[in-house]
Amino acid sequence: MPEEKKSSNTFLGHLTSVMDRFSGDKVIFLIALFLMLISVISVFSSTPRLANDTGSDRVSIMVDQLKVVALGFFIIFSLYYFGRTEWYRKLSQLGFILSFGALAILVLNLNLGFVRAGEINGARRILMVAGKQIHIYEFVKLFMIMYLGWALDTFKRHEFKWLPRIARHFERLSFLEQDIWQKIFYIYVPIILTTLMVMMGSNSSALFMGGIMVLMVLVGGIDWRDIGYVVLVGIVGVGALFGAYKAGWLEGSRFGTAIGRITQDDDATMQQLINSKRESLEWRKARAKLDQPVGALLAIKEGGLLGKGIGNSTQKYQVPVIFGDYMFSFIVEETGIWGALILIILYFSLLARGTMVAKECDSYYDKMIVTGLIILVTGQAFMHMAVNVHLPLVPQTGQTLPLVSHGTNSFLVFSLVFGILLSISKDARENMARREAEAAPILEHNWTQDTTA
Repeated sequence: MPEEKKSSNTFLGHLTSVMDRFSGDKVIFLIALFLMLISVISVFSSTPRLANDTGSDRVSIMVDQLKVVALGFFIIFSLYYFGRTEWYRKLSQLGFILSFGALAILVLNLNLGFVRAGEINGARRILMVAGKQIHIYEFVKLFMIMYLGWALDTFKRHEFKWLPRIARHFERLSFLEQDIWQKIFYIYVPIILTTLMVMMGSNSSALFMGGIMVLMVLVGGIDWRDIGYVVLVGIVGVGALFGAYKAGWLEGSRFGTAIGRITQDDDATMQQLINSKRESLEWRKARAKLDQPVGALLAIKEGGLLGKGIGNSTQKYQVPVIFGDYMFSFIVEETGIWGALILIILYFSLLARGTMVAKECDSYYDKMIVTGLIILVTGQAFMHMAVNVHLPLVPQTGQTLPLVSHGTNSFLVFSLVFGILLSISKDARENMARREAEAAPILEHNWTQDTTA
């Protein structure tokens, strides 16, 4: 007894006690903890260039990251303890309205005093709220996943109100009561509008968000032929834009930037760098194009199997945003293939566990929210890795590594995601435990007969 009491007073004993009382999904919780730990170490080691550019130092940057991690941890636990499905469902109804309103400010370049549109690299991608930068695309991802969870659940229940009410009041609009029109109005139009509005500032973000939303709707059970029509409309629209670009009508637009990133020929750019006069405009443009993709590939190649060791990266001095958009390359350079495998296993484990949690949820809404959020986290993680390894046809543009990369807005949004997942997983875990208890053993064995014999 004294030894048991002593062991329970240790840190490991307290941690074990906390985990025993934890009613959410322990696997998802531990994955979040591991990713946060990796984030603190990686941000400290990867930011010497950021420290130099901002006149700061890596210790200060790490302290700031620790504050963000602490805030994220607080968000996760707050949602885990106090979050309720009925609250999420009510807030989810506002997801598209919030997304549309925020994106409209960007697209129309509005200045509302307290809130105004802001630019990064010549594109309107942020909102300035009381002087603070808000990377609104990060929040739109979450808002639209929550909204689609509500819309798919409401469609399944036949509980949409406004469109049927209009159909009943206006005889000529009675066709609006048909399921197809409710899907178009409540599901497809929000997806298309959001994607187009995001495209005004970032083609890659629009491609990613649109893909995530379409995949979620497909998983939600909507007829694949309906989605096929939406995709066909999108392909025709992109084809029309490509024709307009080739005709010279869209020069200098974001569409031209997207084409350039998808078809970027690094060999041709390298030849331009070699043939241009050093420090000339052509030389600088070629150098800027190669700094990130080539630097990321060099980091992966130099990392090899075992890596250079923590703190020994050289590409962190060359690649401008290696601590954000190219964090995977940095981790591989310092820890080698083993570090890459750990990250891949963590995100695959999250995908597998999230699928199990979604399967055990009681309500269709919970299933859709868990599914959408898991697709968001793992989809962004693997897109980040695809960009880092320069996968063909993947636009060379940034997506952060969830809960790892440096970036306050992204980190806090994914903290919200994990908090919601853990909150919903409480009920699912009870169902899983009940089914495990009710399950029959694989092999039946009669111990009484063996003892008698």
